[in-house]
Amino acid sequence: MEDINKIPIFAENIFFIMRKLFGSLMVLLGLNANTACSQQMYKDANVEDFAKLTDSAGVQILDVRTAEEYVAGHLSEALNIDVKQSSFKEEALKQLDKNREVAVYCRSGRRSAHAASILAEDGFQVINLEGGILAWQKAGKEVTTETKEIDTFTTKSGKTIKFYTLMHASIRIVFEGKEIEIDPVRKLGNRTIDYTTVPKADYIFVTHEHGDHFDKEAIATLTNDKTQFITNTRCAGMIGYGKVMKNGDQLQVDDIHVEAVPAYNITEGHQQFHPKGRDNGYVLTIDGLRIYIAGDTEDIPEMASLKDIDIAFLPCNQPYTMTPDQLQRAARVFKPRVLFPYHYSQTDLRPAVEQLQKEGMDVRVRHYE
Repeated sequence: MEDINKIPIFAENIFFIMRKLFGSLMVLLGLNANTACSQQMYKDANVEDFAKLTDSAGVQILDVRTAEEYVAGHLSEALNIDVKQSSFKEEALKQLDKNREVAVYCRSGRRSAHAASILAEDGFQVINLEGGILAWQKAGKEVTTETKEIDTFTTKSGKTIKFYTLMHASIRIVFEGKEIEIDPVRKLGNRTIDYTTVPKADYIFVTHEHGDHFDKEAIATLTNDKTQFITNTRCAGMIGYGKVMKNGDQLQVDDIHVEAVPAYNITEGHQQFHPKGRDNGYVLTIDGLRIYIAGDTEDIPEMASLKDIDIAFLPCNQPYTMTPDQLQRAARVFKPRVLFPYHYSQTDLRPAVEQLQKEGMDVRVRHYE
Protein backbone atom coordinates (compact mmCIF):
# COMPACT_ATOMS: atom_id res chain seq x y z
CA MET A 1 0.00 0.00 0.00
CA GLU A 2 2.87 2.37 0.80
CA ASP A 3 4.27 2.10 -2.78
CA ILE A 4 0.84 2.69 -4.26
CA ASN A 5 0.42 5.89 -2.25
CA LYS A 6 3.67 7.23 -3.63
CA ILE A 7 2.47 7.02 -7.27
CA PRO A 8 0.46 10.29 -7.26
CA ILE A 9 3.40 12.13 -5.73
CA PHE A 10 5.72 10.74 -8.42
CA ALA A 11 3.27 11.72 -11.19
CA GLU A 12 2.96 15.19 -9.73
CA ASN A 13 6.74 15.60 -9.77
CA ILE A 14 6.92 14.45 -13.39
CA PHE A 15 4.19 16.95 -14.36
CA PHE A 16 6.04 19.75 -12.56
CA ILE A 17 9.29 18.91 -14.37
CA MET A 18 7.57 18.72 -17.76
CA ARG A 19 5.86 22.04 -17.14
CA LYS A 20 9.20 23.70 -16.42
CA LEU A 21 10.73 22.17 -19.55
CA PHE A 22 7.77 23.35 -21.64
CA GLY A 23 8.12 26.86 -20.20
CA SER A 24 11.83 26.89 -21.00
CA LEU A 25 11.06 25.76 -24.55
CA MET A 26 8.56 28.60 -24.98
CA VAL A 27 11.17 31.10 -23.76
CA LEU A 28 13.67 29.75 -26.27
CA LEU A 29 11.12 29.91 -29.07
CA GLY A 30 10.29 33.45 -28.07
CA LEU A 31 13.95 34.41 -28.19
CA ASN A 32 14.27 32.84 -31.61
CA ALA A 33 11.21 34.72 -32.85
CA ASN A 34 12.61 37.97 -31.51
CA THR A 35 15.92 37.23 -33.18
CA ALA A 36 14.15 36.58 -36.49
CA CYS A 37 12.24 39.86 -36.19
CA SER A 38 15.40 41.75 -35.41
CA GLN A 39 16.84 40.46 -38.69
CA GLN A 40 14.11 42.07 -40.84
CA MET A 41 16.06 43.84 -43.56
CA TYR A 42 13.39 46.30 -44.68
CA LYS A 43 11.49 49.08 -42.90
CA ASP A 44 7.76 49.42 -42.30
CA ALA A 45 6.01 52.78 -42.58
CA ASN A 46 2.52 53.97 -41.69
CA VAL A 47 0.41 55.82 -44.24
CA GLU A 48 1.58 59.32 -43.34
CA ASP A 49 5.27 58.42 -43.35
CA PHE A 50 4.82 56.46 -46.57
CA ALA A 51 3.09 59.46 -48.18
CA LYS A 52 5.98 61.75 -47.25
CA LEU A 53 8.43 59.23 -48.63
CA THR A 54 6.64 58.84 -51.97
CA ASP A 55 6.54 62.62 -52.38
CA SER A 56 10.34 62.68 -52.26
CA ALA A 57 12.37 62.89 -55.45
CA GLY A 58 14.17 59.73 -56.46
CA VAL A 59 11.96 57.21 -54.62
CA GLN A 60 10.70 54.27 -56.70
CA ILE A 61 7.10 53.24 -55.96
CA LEU A 62 6.32 49.56 -56.52
CA ASP A 63 2.86 47.94 -56.59
CA VAL A 64 3.26 44.16 -56.20
CA ARG A 65 -0.40 43.20 -56.76
CA THR A 66 -1.82 41.60 -59.88
CA ALA A 67 -2.25 43.61 -63.07
CA GLU A 68 -6.03 43.50 -62.58
CA GLU A 69 -5.75 45.00 -59.09
CA TYR A 70 -3.31 47.61 -60.35
CA VAL A 71 -5.62 48.77 -63.15
CA ALA A 72 -8.53 49.10 -60.70
CA GLY A 73 -6.60 51.74 -58.72
CA HIS A 74 -3.02 52.39 -57.67
CA LEU A 75 -0.67 55.07 -56.33
CA SER A 76 0.37 57.66 -58.89
CA GLU A 77 3.64 56.81 -60.65
CA ALA A 78 3.71 53.28 -59.22
CA LEU A 79 5.38 50.56 -61.24
CA ASN A 80 3.55 47.21 -61.26
CA ILE A 81 5.41 43.90 -60.83
CA ASP A 82 3.30 41.03 -59.47
CA VAL A 83 5.17 39.38 -56.59
CA LYS A 84 3.32 36.09 -57.18
CA GLN A 85 4.83 35.75 -60.64
CA SER A 86 7.90 33.52 -60.88
CA SER A 87 9.72 36.29 -62.77
CA PHE A 88 9.24 38.87 -59.99
CA LYS A 89 12.86 39.03 -58.90
CA GLU A 90 14.16 39.06 -62.47
CA GLU A 91 11.79 41.89 -63.48
CA ALA A 92 12.61 43.87 -60.35
CA LEU A 93 16.32 43.68 -61.10
CA LYS A 94 15.63 44.90 -64.64
CA GLN A 95 13.31 47.76 -63.78
CA LEU A 96 14.47 49.07 -60.41
CA ASP A 97 17.59 51.04 -59.52
CA LYS A 98 19.46 49.68 -56.50
CA ASN A 99 20.86 53.13 -55.79
CA ARG A 100 17.38 54.48 -54.97
CA GLU A 101 14.89 53.57 -52.25
CA VAL A 102 11.90 51.39 -53.14
CA ALA A 103 8.51 52.13 -51.55
CA VAL A 104 6.47 48.94 -51.88
CA TYR A 105 2.80 48.19 -51.23
CA CYS A 106 0.05 45.65 -51.95
CA ARG A 107 -3.59 45.30 -50.85
CA SER A 108 -3.13 44.77 -47.10
CA GLY A 109 0.62 44.63 -46.53
CA ARG A 110 1.27 40.88 -46.60
CA ARG A 111 2.40 40.42 -50.20
CA SER A 112 4.44 43.62 -50.05
CA ALA A 113 6.22 42.41 -46.90
CA HIS A 114 7.20 39.27 -48.80
CA ALA A 115 8.33 41.37 -51.78
CA ALA A 116 10.24 43.70 -49.46
CA SER A 117 12.15 40.73 -48.02
CA ILE A 118 13.08 39.48 -51.50
CA LEU A 119 14.29 42.91 -52.60
CA ALA A 120 16.15 43.64 -49.36
CA GLU A 121 18.02 40.35 -49.60
CA ASP A 122 19.18 41.48 -53.03
CA GLY A 123 20.58 44.76 -51.73
CA PHE A 124 17.65 47.17 -52.22
CA GLN A 125 16.68 49.71 -49.57
CA VAL A 126 12.96 48.99 -49.09
CA ILE A 127 10.09 50.59 -47.18
CA ASN A 128 6.84 48.63 -46.86
CA LEU A 129 3.42 50.28 -46.46
CA GLU A 130 1.70 48.93 -43.34
CA GLY A 131 -1.88 48.01 -44.10
CA GLY A 132 -1.37 48.33 -47.85
CA ILE A 133 -3.55 50.31 -50.22
CA LEU A 134 -6.57 49.58 -48.01
CA ALA A 135 -5.03 51.66 -45.23
CA TRP A 136 -3.95 54.27 -47.78
CA GLN A 137 -7.51 54.73 -49.07
CA LYS A 138 -9.03 54.61 -45.58
CA ALA A 139 -6.79 57.56 -44.69
CA GLY A 140 -8.26 59.49 -47.63
CA LYS A 141 -5.16 59.31 -49.82
CA GLU A 142 -5.59 59.46 -53.59
CA VAL A 143 -5.26 56.61 -56.06
CA THR A 144 -5.42 56.71 -59.85
CA THR A 145 -6.60 54.38 -62.60
CA GLU A 146 -4.14 55.75 -65.16
CA THR A 147 -1.94 52.94 -66.47
CA LYS A 148 1.07 54.93 -67.53
CA GLU A 149 4.31 53.30 -66.50
CA ILE A 150 7.71 54.60 -65.55
CA ASP A 151 11.07 53.14 -66.51
CA THR A 152 14.20 54.51 -64.89
CA PHE A 153 17.70 54.35 -66.34
CA THR A 154 21.11 55.64 -65.36
CA THR A 155 23.09 57.81 -67.76
CA LYS A 156 26.80 57.43 -68.45
CA SER A 157 27.78 59.72 -65.58
CA GLY A 158 25.35 58.09 -63.13
CA LYS A 159 22.42 60.50 -63.40
CA THR A 160 18.81 59.34 -63.41
CA ILE A 161 16.49 59.59 -66.42
CA LYS A 162 12.80 58.59 -66.31
CA PHE A 163 10.55 57.48 -69.16
CA TYR A 164 6.78 57.78 -68.74
CA THR A 165 5.02 55.71 -71.40
CA LEU A 166 1.75 57.62 -71.59
CA MET A 167 -0.16 56.15 -74.53
CA HIS A 168 0.35 55.14 -78.16
CA ALA A 169 3.21 57.43 -79.34
CA SER A 170 3.16 59.93 -76.45
CA ILE A 171 6.20 59.71 -74.19
CA ARG A 172 7.38 61.94 -71.35
CA ILE A 173 11.08 61.99 -70.42
CA VAL A 174 12.41 63.63 -67.25
CA PHE A 175 16.12 64.32 -66.76
CA GLU A 176 17.73 66.56 -64.15
CA GLY A 177 14.52 68.53 -63.73
CA LYS A 178 14.09 68.99 -67.49
CA GLU A 179 10.79 67.93 -69.10
CA ILE A 180 10.87 66.39 -72.58
CA GLU A 181 7.62 65.54 -74.38
CA ILE A 182 7.45 63.33 -77.47
CA ASP A 183 4.36 63.53 -79.73
CA PRO A 184 2.00 64.76 -76.97
CA VAL A 185 -1.65 63.98 -77.72
CA ARG A 186 -4.57 64.53 -75.33
CA LYS A 187 -7.08 61.92 -76.52
CA LEU A 188 -7.17 58.73 -78.57
CA GLY A 189 -10.34 56.65 -78.52
CA ASN A 190 -11.38 56.35 -74.88
CA ARG A 191 -7.89 57.12 -73.56
CA THR A 192 -6.99 60.62 -72.39
CA ILE A 193 -3.98 62.42 -70.96
CA ASP A 194 -4.54 65.49 -68.80
CA TYR A 195 -1.50 67.59 -69.65
CA THR A 196 -2.60 70.31 -67.23
CA THR A 197 -1.28 68.01 -64.47
CA VAL A 198 2.15 67.72 -66.13
CA PRO A 199 4.90 70.33 -65.72
CA LYS A 200 5.51 72.68 -68.64
CA ALA A 201 7.86 71.18 -71.19
CA ASP A 202 11.40 72.39 -71.73
CA TYR A 203 11.46 70.55 -75.08
CA ILE A 204 8.69 69.17 -77.29
CA PHE A 205 9.52 66.86 -80.20
CA VAL A 206 6.91 66.00 -82.84
CA THR A 207 7.62 63.46 -85.57
CA HIS A 208 4.86 64.29 -88.09
CA GLU A 209 1.39 65.79 -88.58
CA HIS A 210 -0.94 62.82 -88.08
CA GLY A 211 -3.50 63.32 -85.29
CA ASP A 212 -2.10 60.55 -83.10
CA HIS A 213 1.23 62.43 -83.01
CA PHE A 214 0.45 66.13 -83.51
CA ASP A 215 -2.04 67.91 -81.22
CA LYS A 216 -1.95 71.71 -81.18
CA GLU A 217 -3.90 72.01 -77.93
CA ALA A 218 -1.64 69.57 -76.09
CA ILE A 219 1.38 71.52 -77.32
CA ALA A 220 -0.19 74.81 -76.19
CA THR A 221 -0.95 73.38 -72.74
CA LEU A 222 2.67 72.23 -72.29
CA THR A 223 4.28 75.39 -73.66
CA ASN A 224 5.61 78.44 -71.84
CA ASP A 225 8.10 81.11 -72.89
CA LYS A 226 11.03 78.74 -72.28
CA THR A 227 9.71 75.75 -74.24
CA GLN A 228 11.62 74.74 -77.37
CA PHE A 229 9.50 73.06 -80.07
CA ILE A 230 11.38 70.82 -82.54
CA THR A 231 9.58 69.22 -85.48
CA ASN A 232 9.50 68.66 -89.25
CA THR A 233 8.65 71.24 -91.91
CA ARG A 234 4.97 70.29 -92.20
CA CYS A 235 4.15 70.59 -88.48
CA ALA A 236 6.05 73.86 -88.10
CA GLY A 237 4.00 75.27 -90.96
CA MET A 238 0.73 74.04 -89.48
CA ILE A 239 1.37 75.49 -86.01
CA GLY A 240 3.20 78.58 -87.19
CA TYR A 241 6.46 78.20 -85.27
CA GLY A 242 9.14 75.72 -84.24
CA LYS A 243 12.70 74.67 -84.92
CA VAL A 244 12.59 72.70 -88.18
CA MET A 245 14.72 69.59 -88.64
CA LYS A 246 14.93 67.55 -91.81
CA ASN A 247 16.20 63.99 -92.20
CA GLY A 248 19.94 64.02 -91.57
CA ASP A 249 20.00 67.30 -89.61
CA GLN A 250 21.75 67.50 -86.25
CA LEU A 251 21.08 69.99 -83.48
CA GLN A 252 22.47 70.75 -80.04
CA VAL A 253 19.64 71.82 -77.73
CA ASP A 254 21.27 72.77 -74.43
CA ASP A 255 22.64 69.44 -73.12
CA ILE A 256 20.75 67.27 -75.63
CA HIS A 257 22.24 66.27 -78.95
CA VAL A 258 19.47 65.67 -81.51
CA GLU A 259 19.67 63.76 -84.79
CA ALA A 260 16.66 63.78 -87.14
CA VAL A 261 16.53 60.40 -88.90
CA PRO A 262 14.26 59.08 -91.69
CA ALA A 263 10.86 57.54 -90.96
CA TYR A 264 8.79 56.22 -93.86
CA ASN A 265 6.90 53.30 -95.42
CA ILE A 266 8.52 50.92 -97.89
CA THR A 267 5.75 48.32 -98.46
CA GLU A 268 4.07 48.60 -101.83
CA GLY A 269 0.71 50.33 -101.47
CA HIS A 270 1.58 51.80 -98.06
CA GLN A 271 4.02 54.55 -99.05
CA GLN A 272 1.27 57.17 -99.05
CA PHE A 273 0.89 56.89 -95.28
CA HIS A 274 4.42 58.12 -94.54
CA PRO A 275 6.29 59.16 -97.70
CA LYS A 276 10.07 59.19 -97.66
CA GLY A 277 11.64 62.50 -96.66
CA ARG A 278 8.62 64.06 -94.95
CA ASP A 279 8.62 62.70 -91.37
CA ASN A 280 11.25 62.44 -88.66
CA GLY A 281 12.45 59.90 -86.19
CA TYR A 282 14.84 61.24 -83.53
CA VAL A 283 17.99 60.05 -81.81
CA LEU A 284 18.46 61.96 -78.55
CA THR A 285 21.80 61.70 -76.79
CA ILE A 286 21.40 62.75 -73.15
CA ASP A 287 24.50 62.55 -70.96
CA GLY A 288 25.84 59.73 -73.13
CA LEU A 289 22.57 57.76 -73.19
CA ARG A 290 21.37 57.27 -76.78
CA ILE A 291 17.60 57.11 -77.26
CA TYR A 292 15.99 56.27 -80.61
CA ILE A 293 12.36 57.33 -81.10
CA ALA A 294 11.44 55.89 -84.48
CA GLY A 295 8.14 57.65 -85.19
CA ASP A 296 6.00 56.02 -87.87
CA THR A 297 8.27 53.88 -90.01
CA GLU A 298 8.96 50.42 -91.35
CA ASP A 299 12.28 48.57 -91.12
CA ILE A 300 14.03 50.95 -93.49
CA PRO A 301 17.64 50.49 -94.71
CA GLU A 302 18.79 53.60 -92.80
CA MET A 303 18.39 51.70 -89.53
CA ALA A 304 21.67 49.95 -90.29
CA SER A 305 23.40 53.28 -89.64
CA LEU A 306 22.11 53.52 -86.07
CA LYS A 307 24.97 52.96 -83.65
CA ASP A 308 25.19 52.37 -79.90
CA ILE A 309 21.46 52.74 -79.22
CA ASP A 310 20.69 52.22 -75.54
CA ILE A 311 16.90 52.61 -75.67
CA ALA A 312 14.67 52.26 -78.73
CA PHE A 313 10.97 52.88 -79.30
CA LEU A 314 9.80 50.99 -82.40
CA PRO A 315 6.23 51.11 -83.82
CA CYS A 316 4.31 47.98 -84.81
CA ASN A 317 0.91 48.27 -86.52
CA GLN A 318 0.55 47.56 -90.22
CA PRO A 319 -0.46 48.95 -92.64
CA TYR A 320 0.84 52.17 -91.08
CA THR A 321 4.14 51.04 -89.53
CA MET A 322 5.84 47.65 -89.01
CA THR A 323 4.57 44.10 -88.83
CA PRO A 324 5.81 41.96 -85.89
CA ASP A 325 8.29 40.30 -88.29
CA GLN A 326 9.60 43.71 -89.38
CA LEU A 327 9.90 44.72 -85.72
CA GLN A 328 12.14 41.72 -85.10
CA ARG A 329 14.26 42.40 -88.16
CA ALA A 330 14.70 46.06 -87.23
CA ALA A 331 15.71 45.20 -83.67
CA ARG A 332 18.29 42.70 -84.89
CA VAL A 333 19.82 45.25 -87.26
CA PHE A 334 20.94 47.82 -84.65
CA LYS A 335 20.49 45.79 -81.42
CA PRO A 336 19.27 48.31 -78.81
CA ARG A 337 20.10 47.59 -75.19
CA VAL A 338 16.42 47.98 -74.28
CA LEU A 339 13.53 47.83 -76.76
CA PHE A 340 10.07 49.30 -76.21
CA PRO A 341 7.56 48.32 -78.90
CA TYR A 342 5.07 51.19 -79.08
CA HIS A 343 2.24 52.52 -81.29
CA TYR A 344 0.98 48.93 -81.48
CA SER A 345 -2.84 49.41 -81.19
CA GLN A 346 -4.40 45.92 -81.38
CA THR A 347 -1.35 44.15 -82.81
CA ASP A 348 -0.47 40.88 -81.06
CA LEU A 349 3.17 41.46 -80.08
CA ARG A 350 3.63 38.33 -77.98
CA PRO A 351 5.30 36.02 -80.52
CA ALA A 352 7.77 38.73 -81.62
CA VAL A 353 8.53 39.80 -78.06
CA GLU A 354 9.04 36.23 -76.85
CA GLN A 355 11.37 35.46 -79.75
CA LEU A 356 13.52 38.54 -79.18
CA GLN A 357 13.66 37.81 -75.47
CA LYS A 358 14.82 34.26 -76.23
CA GLU A 359 17.62 35.85 -78.23
CA GLY A 360 18.68 37.81 -75.16
CA MET A 361 17.15 41.22 -75.90
CA ASP A 362 15.57 43.24 -73.09
CA VAL A 363 12.08 43.91 -74.52
CA ARG A 364 9.50 45.79 -72.45
CA VAL A 365 5.86 46.13 -73.47
CA ARG A 366 3.94 48.87 -71.68
CA HIS A 367 0.20 49.54 -71.39
CA TYR A 368 -0.19 52.65 -73.48
CA GLU A 369 -2.78 51.79 -76.08
